[in-house]
Order: sequence, then structure tokens, then C-alpha cells
Amino acid sequence: MDDAWQKSTYSGNGENNDCVEVAAAGAAIALRESDPPRTVVRTTPPALGALIRTLKAGTGRG
Repeated sequence: MDDAWQKSTYSGNGENNDCVEVAAAGAAIALRESDPPRTVVRTTPPALGALIRTLKAGTGRG
């Protein structure tokens, strides 16, 4: 699955352009940060969509 990781074009390609990468993992979506330790978190498309909508709306806690 390593060759399936993608990152946003907004991240650029130079040094210090770390970002969140995403990959399809069967029926799930895998997310990881591009710099070490590269812990992988898996979720479903509906759950990721809900997270993104919450973050865009600014209604999350924190």
C-alpha cells in the first residue's frame, strides 16, 4: 500500500512540507502524517466526511 499514499498539492514538494497523507485501504481510508513515526489511522469514508465537515464548520471541541 506504500505506493498508494497521496498528499495534498498544497503541501508542496520541498523540505519541511510535512502533511497528512491518505490512501485507500479496501473499504476504509488510511491516514498518516508524512513525517516519522508515520502512525496509520484507519477510518470509513462516512466518518472521515463527518470529521471534515465538523472541522470546516468550526463546531468541534478544542
